[in-house]
Parts: sequence; C-alpha cells; structure tokens
Amino acid sequence: MKRVGVWLIGARGSIAGVTLAGHAALLNGAAPTGLVTARADFEGVDLIDLEALVFGGHEITDGDLVEATRGYLSAHQLSHLMPEVEARLHAVEARIRPGIVRGGGARIEALARRAQVAATDRQAVDLIRADLDAFKAAEGLERLIMVNLASTEPPPPPQAAWETPQALYAALGGAALPPSSLYALAAFEGGDAYINFTPSLGSRIPALEAIAEAHGAVHMGSDGKTGETLVKSILAELFTRRNLTVSSWFGQNILGNGDGQVLSDPANKASKIQTKDQLLPKILGYHPQTHVGIDYVGSLGEWKVAWDHIHFQGFMGAPMTMEFTWRGLDSVLAAPLVLDLIRLASLAQERGEVGVLTALAPFFKDPHGCDEQRLISQDEALLAWVKAGALG
Repeated sequence: MKRVGVWLIGARGSIAGVTLAGHAALLNGAAPTGLVTARADFEGVDLIDLEALVFGGHEITDGDLVEATRGYLSAHQLSHLMPEVEARLHAVEARIRPGIVRGGGARIEALARRAQVAATDRQAVDLIRADLDAFKAAEGLERLIMVNLASTEPPPPPQAAWETPQALYAALGGAALPPSSLYALAAFEGGDAYINFTPSLGSRIPALEAIAEAHGAVHMGSDGKTGETLVKSILAELFTRRNLTVSSWFGQNILGNGDGQVLSDPANKASKIQTKDQLLPKILGYHPQTHVGIDYVGSLGEWKVAWDHIHFQGFMGAPMTMEFTWRGLDSVLAAPLVLDLIRLASLAQERGEVGVLTALAPFFKDPHGCDEQRLISQDEALLAWVKAGALG
C-alpha cells in the first residue's frame, strides 16, 4: 500500500485532534457521516485509502495530543471513542515537532511554548523543510500533504516582495512572510501539497503560486466552510432565485475554544471577518448592509453559536425578515472536511496536477482562484473535476 504523509500545522489543536480521532474511528468501522468523499457521487473514484495516511505535525504549544483529544472528545460527548483511537494518537504524538511562530503576531506568539527559533525567514523555511524531509524518510512516504489548522494570523500588509519568486527569495534574509506562508513555501520547495484551512494568508500571493507551479505542487484554501457561512451560501442563492432583495444581513458568532481566544484580538479577528463577509456580494451581485460579529465566550468550550437576521424586500417592496440559529461543534464539523481535502489533494497529486485546485472551492469560505460562491455550483464543479479525471 502506498503511504502518504499528512503534516498538520497546529497538531494538538481541537480540529487536528478530532480529525485524528475521527480517522482512527473510521478505520475501526465508524460511519463516515459528514465525509463528502463518502457520498455515492464518489463511488468508483480512485481515492486514497484512509489506512494509507500517516500523520505528523508541528505545534507551538506544550501538552500532549492524547490528553488534549481526550478533552475534546469529552466535550463532544464522544468519550466512548477514546479507547479505540488512543494507540494511534500516541503514534502521532511521537511525530509532532515544535513549530514556527515567526511573524505570527503578538497573540499567537503568546501561545508559543515549544517553538523553534529562526533568525530569518530563510532559516525558518529550512527548519520546517528539514522536519518534513525527516518525516518522509522515517516513514517511507511516497508523498506529503501539509494542512494548516493553526490559529488565525492577523492580515499582513502587502509587500512588493510577494510579486515574484526572485523578489521573495531576495527578501527571505529578513522578515517577508507570516508563518502560514513560510509553511507553504517549505511545502512547495519539496513538491508537497499545501491546504490552508484557516483565513491566514498561506499561499495566496503571486510569488508562492509561481513557486508551487515550478516545483509541481498543488495547493488550495482558504478558511474551511463549516457552519454559518455554509448556510449563508445556500440562503443567499434562495433570495436571488426568487428575485427577492436583501436589504441587510446581520450575523453574530460566539465561540469558546482556543480559536475563539485568538480571535478576541482585533488584529486576528480581521482576517476571519474578511473571509466570512465577502461571500454575500459575490452571490447576490450587489452589496447589502452587512455585519459579521465574532466574540469569545469561554463558557461555551468547544461549541460555536451563530444567529443571523436577514431583512429583505418582497413584492411591491413589502419588508420581511428571516432569522436562523446555527449551533454546532466546530471541530466535529471541520474534521471530516479535512479528511476529504487530504484525499482530494492526494488524488490531484496522483494525477500529476499542479497549482491551485479550484475544484475544491466548496470546502472554503474564500476559495483561492475561484469567485463562484454558490454551494451547489461549486459542488457540481467538484464532481465534474473528479469524474473527468476518473474517465481520463
């Protein structure tokens, strides 16, 4: 069996922990509920077997993956799974290395307990790359997929060095990139895939796109679409199909996990709001009054709650409203999508594809290289990509 490595950035976080526990549970016969690639539409597609995935990762916090995941599963009322997944979690914990925080902002740097110190961006990339190469060699891996599950970074100001690979490489002797982009560059230099599940910059600059193509790497992001924005992508199309005019759309999110703590910093929150708030104009074709609120409420723990108020106009301008509440366990919603993205990125690698995987747009709030935000249209494009390759 071909062995494919998966390198998780933020390897002890709640999404990583639940992804790893879910992977182990699936291998033990759990139902694949929530796994898009388990739909009948994907039958006959040569997707990688979950048994072939080998996990490792980077983490900047201290602690232990097994105990952290025990806490996540307990919060999700899934403690019964722990005995059957614990051995696999111990194996992953042994492969976790201290991560990089260089350029990540004050809030993320404050979390660091076991980070590697780099004097320059070039040194940071080399440290990351050394860990990836050691992982591949030790586990006998055919290829590798990096998945960024780390805390959201503040949006960095654009730099001239981001425009071309030559300019970027010339700037690596100083501080040119945030951590998410340093990780992307390290992956690309080894020809490895990079999936950005966060709102952070990642590979979304021209220089990194060109470097990915030069090294034959695939990549996609950004910001996994798991809850409120998923619902908005369906409801917004409902209003356009019925020719109803949305006057205003107010959304408020409260969450209590580590991600919520990081997003309590206005600088980090700005990245998240940007990806959540850009969807409506792209679907509606105009800009209604909008608001996206995100607040940390520690007592919620792993729960995330969102409520939305939509004010719209009907026939003859009659005012009407719609409201909805979404309450879910964010990491449980995200984990199967992470596994889907790993399998689909592996499929693209197997086919020899290069560059941005725009077909993976339905998994992201702000899909890289794709302006289409209607979920059904995105899903149809994904299936066409999957089947075209299968037939080819």
